[in-house]
Amino acid sequence: MVKITLKKIVYPCWKPFMEGDSNHGGRKADSGGIIDGLWWYEDSGKHVNGDFSMAVIQANNVLEDQCQLESGSLSSIQSSPQGTFVGIYDGHAGPEASRFCNDRLFNNIKKYTSENEGMSADVIQKAYLATDEEFISLVESQWLNSPKMASVGSCCLVGIICNGVLYIANAGDSRAVLARKEKDFNGFKGVRVSEEHNASYESVREELRSLHPNDPNIVALKHNVWRVRGLIQISRSIGDAYLKKPELNKEPLLPKFILSEPFSQPILKAEPAVLVQKLTPEDQFLIFASDGLWEHLTDQEAVDFVKSNPQNGIARKLVKEALHKAAKKREMRYSDLKKVESGIRRHFHDDITVIVLFLNNHSSPQSFSAPVSFKSP
Repeated sequence: MVKITLKKIVYPCWKPFMEGDSNHGGRKADSGGIIDGLWWYEDSGKHVNGDFSMAVIQANNVLEDQCQLESGSLSSIQSSPQGTFVGIYDGHAGPEASRFCNDRLFNNIKKYTSENEGMSADVIQKAYLATDEEFISLVESQWLNSPKMASVGSCCLVGIICNGVLYIANAGDSRAVLARKEKDFNGFKGVRVSEEHNASYESVREELRSLHPNDPNIVALKHNVWRVRGLIQISRSIGDAYLKKPELNKEPLLPKFILSEPFSQPILKAEPAVLVQKLTPEDQFLIFASDGLWEHLTDQEAVDFVKSNPQNGIARKLVKEALHKAAKKREMRYSDLKKVESGIRRHFHDDITVIVLFLNNHSSPQSFSAPVSFKSP
């Protein structure tokens, strides 16, 4: 087990003043991309199979969404094939778990790809479980000094393109949508390629009931929202140690997280649902986004928007489209929403992260003299 200290994952706090909206008013981030007020973005770049665009907008007091794009070798073996890795990490109850995923998950992917001499669904499963174990070990080591860490978790969506094969892994309710050109469809059809784990889905509630047959309260409708044990809306995540280890569900944890009924087996899982499929020439681009985007746009609306706008800065434009809709729902103008500070802004929309991957080269990846790496701050 790799020993990881809290200092390694707690980066300097990002404290923007207001949402920026200029093309040149921001500053370059250490990890790549531009920071401009509440925005972080990289409008255009190249990955081994085409172009990409990525953007994040903050709504919470502290940014809980994290993301990364890595393009180049997917293992530490010199002769390994090139590929592209995308990670969307939607944190809850704090930013620590999403930051941890941003720091550790890709490294674990590379580790298991090297050990298995290739990419596979099993490699991705192992990387998720290892990342979760590492984070929970960190929580245990900090238990007395920082019990709040036990309540922090993150949804975790990963997309990998390697040797013309698409791998999508998801734990939580972020989403990946593939835009496919179809003859019988007028334009590009949005195809959801990720499986979500939100208790609002009957299938998720049924899975929880089957895994916990002796727990009649495993899912409950609370204030018209389905929740796991009345607390959390998702059934799979990285972190949330207080729902995975009974010994971490007690004082000094905050009372609102302590369950009145004890549990013997983990309530949540870190194991992702993995989809593996070969890419075809009809597959045009992929949209990866945290739940904050999908609260305001349907799969097809997002695909149609990307298709009908220039590629440069498309992730930021897609986020802005969601913000316009969020403002409209509250009967306000986008220009007024832009003036709302982080924290208060959470009443209007969540943190939103979007990465758009264009699939220009399906079978002959571009060559790079150096790997491409971008991480949100």
